[in-house]
Amino acid sequence: MNIVLTAVAAGLVATTGCINDPDSPGLEYMPDMYRSPAIEAYVDYGQDPYQVGEETARAQRMVQSARKPVAGTIRFNPSEIDFIMPYAYANTVEGYEAAGMNLKSPLSRIGQAELEEGKEIYTLMCTQCHGEGGKGDGALSRNGHIQGIPSYSDKLKDLPEGKMYHTLTYGKGLMGSHASQLSQKDRWLVIEYIKVLQNGGDMPEFDDNGNVVKPADTDSEDAMAMNN
Repeated sequence: MNIVLTAVAAGLVATTGCINDPDSPGLEYMPDMYRSPAIEAYVDYGQDPYQVGEETARAQRMVQSARKPVAGTIRFNPSEIDFIMPYAYANTVEGYEAAGMNLKSPLSRIGQAELEEGKEIYTLMCTQCHGEGGKGDGALSRNGHIQGIPSYSDKLKDLPEGKMYHTLTYGKGLMGSHASQLSQKDRWLVIEYIKVLQNGGDMPEFDDNGNVVKPADTDSEDAMAMNN
């Protein structure tokens, strides 16, 4: 009996040791159980042609296999593509300056709804330091925790929107990054309201459709640009 078992063991060793490929894992028992085959999402591979026939299997392969999304699925909106792409500027002095020169808001429309939403975000996220009017006199400044916060009507009056976005994304000086608190779109919305603070703090007038009414001291091209 021992001789038979020894012979069987020797035979198994001999058969499993005949693989010359150094990258081979050796003989695998039911490999599909732990190393599943790759399947393309939009291809139906059909049933086994040996079972249903080649013609039926070929017809099945021409049918898209992806199913309809489950209820409640949020679909990808191509119109929001500008608010989901990676930020292109590095967290460096050079990146900050480049953003100030080249980065522009992707918002397609700035009207009443957008400015009011930006004001709401500013009130929740920014007034603690910058103050309601953007004078740098928020609660953290008044109680002495942070000193020297610049005003949007003075030192920061001409700060470009690209630099504002860069600062919200990475942080600058004593101000930390707000990228985890504000989405890309929210950052641009609050920047639009900060522009209002840079120009005195008075919200523009709106028509019945929520479009900005042309201020008396601006030309028609500027007003049209805000409404488009």
